[in-house]
Amino acid sequence: MGTLWILYRQRLRRDRWQLVIWVLAIGLLALLSVSTIAKTYGDEASRAEVLRLATATPAILMLRGLARGPGEGAFTFFALFAFLALLAAFMSTFLAVRHTRAEEESGRAELISATPAGRWAPLLATIVHGLLANVLIAAAITGGLVAGGLPAAGSLVAGAAAGAVGIAFLGVGLLSAEFMSTSRGANGTASAVVMTAYILRGFGDSTGRVGADGMTMTAAWPSWLSPIGWGQQTFAFTGDRWWPLLLPLALGAGCVAAVVLLMTQRDVGASVLAGRASRPDARRSLRGPISLAMRLQQGAVIGWCIGGLATGLLAGALGAAIQQSVSDNPSITNALRAMIQAQGTSMTQLLISALFSFGGVLAAACALQAVIRLRQEESAGTAAWVLAQPLGRARWFAGFLIVGTSAVVLVMGFAALGAWASLVASGDTSRAVGDVWQTAAGQVPAALIYLALPGLVFVVWPRGTAPLGWGLLTVGVMVGIYGGMIGLDQSVRDLSPFTHAPVPGSSGADWSGGFWMLGISAVLVAVSLAAVRRREIGSA
Repeated sequence: MGTLWILYRQRLRRDRWQLVIWVLAIGLLALLSVSTIAKTYGDEASRAEVLRLATATPAILMLRGLARGPGEGAFTFFALFAFLALLAAFMSTFLAVRHTRAEEESGRAELISATPAGRWAPLLATIVHGLLANVLIAAAITGGLVAGGLPAAGSLVAGAAAGAVGIAFLGVGLLSAEFMSTSRGANGTASAVVMTAYILRGFGDSTGRVGADGMTMTAAWPSWLSPIGWGQQTFAFTGDRWWPLLLPLALGAGCVAAVVLLMTQRDVGASVLAGRASRPDARRSLRGPISLAMRLQQGAVIGWCIGGLATGLLAGALGAAIQQSVSDNPSITNALRAMIQAQGTSMTQLLISALFSFGGVLAAACALQAVIRLRQEESAGTAAWVLAQPLGRARWFAGFLIVGTSAVVLVMGFAALGAWASLVASGDTSRAVGDVWQTAAGQVPAALIYLALPGLVFVVWPRGTAPLGWGLLTVGVMVGIYGGMIGLDQSVRDLSPFTHAPVPGSSGADWSGGFWMLGISAVLVAVSLAAVRRREIGSA
């Protein structure tokens, strides 16, 4: 027990800032959501109108959740739970990979396994750490909902459901670390599983059976393939069912059992899917800092581009579908415009712009990973070897920034290509078909903020690169994208770069916010390039 306690404390100390950011951000989102929903949809009649709109418009259910009635608690659960569960899932997968595959990749796991701790105590410490982190997430959500004035029983069910989903994906992250030879590969695989679960939940919700009152839905079978969908089946504030939580807990336990079995069959540092053998000599094309940065990032960039293409295909398909579904119902059109908070553009373009915001998040995450890779190279000591060559710090740093910028453009380019192709295939000849390229370009300045600002953090506070970078992106998504859905004040939403992304309209797009963000990014990059020349590069 003494060894386990020491290893757990090491994980807690290492993750103290990341964990605080995740827990506080998720709990604060729950609290703000209750207050803003109460202010925006204060009476049951307005909530009933929104629910009838949602059940009549499947695309909204892709972004929201499962409608279960107009009560304040039920409406909050409908509007918020899927996103809270998504955040808990990402937190859990990142935590699992950080303390397993990343440790093996760096060689630290082999050193620890040579001590009395062996191979099993670190795994058990990671599981305990992940379980307690999700308990904190559940407590933060419960506390936020109760503080907002919702019933304690339903709030406890909602918090427990999000925590149970996080535990399921803790197991998924541990299992991904067994299969992939690198932490980037494990994180990418686990993230793909998380997004697949979110999409399955959305598809199941949007294709479910609508109740006679038009305000409740029964999810279709795809939702039952998703741990997030299992969490929704608790029916917090309406049914308060606990038994669906057995499903994500069983998935997490099953993944852990598979991890134990696989660990008995492999060596420390090995993986089920062996990494590709490298060349004995590097190609001439890898002699420059940009080509080296691209080689290190190419797998992640390809993965994010595939995600952008899928987002574009979904945006185009849903945009065409929503245009058809609301063309004969002006009341639904007006309500949708009020919810999306935009004027002067077609319904197809409105929905495409909303969904392209998620493409912007993918591009921002891809850019952020380029900066985090800088920190990983420095921590592993490989940066010092590279800089021992005739290569300045600024050129090395700039190479990763150039790759990050190119990745942002590529991700949004693939998103635009997917949306354009699906709109053309559906026979849509509206202006939105041509505007998808401008819509995608409008997300680029916002995504570049998440390259430039973490780049400056890397220069002035290297240890804060990953936690602060992911924290800023999480807050930006919650405030800028989901803030409108839960009725946050515009002055608060303006703090997010995603709020200022240009959206094409009948009179063109207002690029004033986009130009400001490009200018801010340029200034941050210039300051970073000047400052990186004056700091030491090490593994601290």
